[in-house]
Amino acid sequence: MQKLWNFLPQPDESKVLKLADELGINVTLVRLLAQRGIETYDEAKTFFRPTLADLHDPFLMKDMDLAVARILEALENEERILIYGDYDVDGTTSVTLVYKYLKKYHTALEYYIPDRYAEGYGVSTQGIEWAKEHGVGLIISLDCGINAFEPISLAKSYDIDFIVCDHHRPAENLPEAVAVLDPKRSDCDYPFKELSGCGVGFKLLQALTDNRHDWPEEELYNLLDLVAVSIAADIVPITGENRTLAHFGLKQLNQKPQLGLEALINVAGMRPPLNITNVVFGLAPRINAAGRMAHAHGALDLLLSEDEKEAAYLSTEVNSKNVIRREEDQGITSEAIQMIEADEVLSRAKTTVLFKEHWHKGVIGIVASKCIEHFHRPTIILTESNGKATGSARSVPGFDIHEAIGACSELLEQFGGHKYAAGLTLSTDKVLAFQEKFEEVVAATISEEQLTPKINIDQELTLDQISDKFYGIISQMEPFGPGNMSPVFVARGLIAVKHRLLKGLHLKLSVGHLKGGPVFDAIGFNMPESYDLISEGNTFDLAFSVEENNFRGNKTLQLNIKDIKFEKNGRA
Repeated sequence: MQKLWNFLPQPDESKVLKLADELGINVTLVRLLAQRGIETYDEAKTFFRPTLADLHDPFLMKDMDLAVARILEALENEERILIYGDYDVDGTTSVTLVYKYLKKYHTALEYYIPDRYAEGYGVSTQGIEWAKEHGVGLIISLDCGINAFEPISLAKSYDIDFIVCDHHRPAENLPEAVAVLDPKRSDCDYPFKELSGCGVGFKLLQALTDNRHDWPEEELYNLLDLVAVSIAADIVPITGENRTLAHFGLKQLNQKPQLGLEALINVAGMRPPLNITNVVFGLAPRINAAGRMAHAHGALDLLLSEDEKEAAYLSTEVNSKNVIRREEDQGITSEAIQMIEADEVLSRAKTTVLFKEHWHKGVIGIVASKCIEHFHRPTIILTESNGKATGSARSVPGFDIHEAIGACSELLEQFGGHKYAAGLTLSTDKVLAFQEKFEEVVAATISEEQLTPKINIDQELTLDQISDKFYGIISQMEPFGPGNMSPVFVARGLIAVKHRLLKGLHLKLSVGHLKGGPVFDAIGFNMPESYDLISEGNTFDLAFSVEENNFRGNKTLQLNIKDIKFEKNGRA
């Protein structure tokens, strides 16, 4: 699929030169900072050297004072508190964070994760009934609850109070809870709106710690590895407060992680230092797999484990679920792609909406993401669950799929989520009507540019500008992720000095300029289509990021290829 090279706007050169002089680094690197909104020495200092003092006052969040007062009342009266979370990574890390921390100071504590298949997403009536049976007086929901109107009303009828900690978009009205902590509330003045669910839970604990001076902050900061995992897995922007939380959370993850995370790192064969990408592709799928293929208690028990042997055993169980998950999603993805390619209407559509009764509910979100990799358009994958069609939606950059689904709400029983990811439920006999309506809504609002896969390019450079010092400063810009992506560069007029194809899929090159100069190794994953043109000696332009390759202790710089444009096909 042809990709659009989108060269990001270049900053004010006078500001760049001034900051380059103050920082003592070259202008190419300063341009990267300016593209990320960093234009002064103090802003650069905060960016490169974040401190926990950068964290906002948690009491700036609407209802935080009410939440803290109610929890302190529950602690004083020795009420039974239930920590309730979603079954994904953000939910399970949230429950682990709050449960582990409060357990030090309160013994009457329970936790609850809903069953993906029996209860579905979010706060369930079954969960409320369980709370009633176990004498719970206060429920704290994490990563869910913002739209749980009926279950929270049911809890209220049982004299069970509710504190909602969520980060999803609220409806016009809020549930009848004692406190609703959600920075996306329209009446909330909290300075940072993009916290993960676990991040909101952390702010609640931070507020409690500020209030209870006998609770050492260090004990809370020792749990930041859980927050970093949630930030990575939930794909929230790694800017502002999230950058600080991720920075210190990754430090904790690499130095002294929770026992369960350490066991999972070991069973996955991962070697520190770990970064956001390692978490996204290594840890997160394994934690998620527990709730996808069975009950998320498997992952939660691992994260809560305080025994080394138990953690080692539970990590192998979680890892085995991930193996099954991988086999399942690969099979469904292959079937989905074949369905699209075999149908003339589907292949030409601007959306993908597919429904098969037998598809595994636990992996349809992954399948939707993989379909976007192939066809790059808003995608919804549906399966049957409890007699209904239930599905996961994923979008392309710049297009609000939550809003588009909302325009079809008359055909739905429920839906919710984010701009780029959502869930929905509808009657099976309305799937075709929804497919047609969704296509109509999206086709009328999406642009051709949004339907074209795009690579954002930070800077154009020549290979002789790349050095160990250059890479060293780039590496200090981590953690990378949404809002602070790893810089992508373009080098023109290159030729492959060496070339081979690994496993018939991956390009392994040594590249240099046609006019001479330094040569760098380069790796391009899943790019077999470019091999023949490279073999013919064609010159090309390369989009890439710079990374460090550590092979048996020998560290060298290499280029991670994002795309190749051959001169005969025209330049970007």
